[in-house]
Amino acid sequence: MFTLIQLPYAMEALEPVISAETISFHHGKHLQAYVDNLNKLLLGSGFEGLSLVDIVRQAPAGAIFNNAGQILNHEMYFTQFKPASEAAQGPTGALAAQIEKQWGSLEAFKTEFETKGVGLFGSGWVWLSADADGSLVITQEQGASNPVVKGLKPLLTFDVWEHAYYLDYQNRRAAHLSALWQIVDWEVVEGRFE
Repeated sequence: MFTLIQLPYAMEALEPVISAETISFHHGKHLQAYVDNLNKLLLGSGFEGLSLVDIVRQAPAGAIFNNAGQILNHEMYFTQFKPASEAAQGPTGALAAQIEKQWGSLEAFKTEFETKGVGLFGSGWVWLSADADGSLVITQEQGASNPVVKGLKPLLTFDVWEHAYYLDYQNRRAAHLSALWQIVDWEVVEGRFE
């Protein structure tokens, strides 16, 4: 049985980038619904006892994949943030070096990442992931998909489903994506890269 993750910060801690109201709905309602749905769907499915990553890798398209994928994606999303007053301006170490090597600068990387997020038609996620050789790749994932289905190691994600930003930004997806950099916990992202 899966449970709703506890946030590593108070609901209002990410304001004004993400409001407490959005966190309340996004985490407390949307993510809770995915957890509840998956727990019901797993009974007798043959996927009981597997991790979220294994379910997402193995489940065919459909309700189990969608709910497991959304839980995995949201858990990575919510745990990669910290209050803006505590967040570093960018990565350090090996991740910073790889971004510099591939994009030339952190700003160039951010521009491409935001462009892919804005350009994703419909609902989904934009991801920074690493391949088996440690090279970085930005992917657009529709619906509940996650880069693990492509054999990649997910590092950072921005949610482009409207429920992630509509209360705070209405239809201004680009403004939402641009603002999220202020609260990225680069230590968490770096830990995923190592």
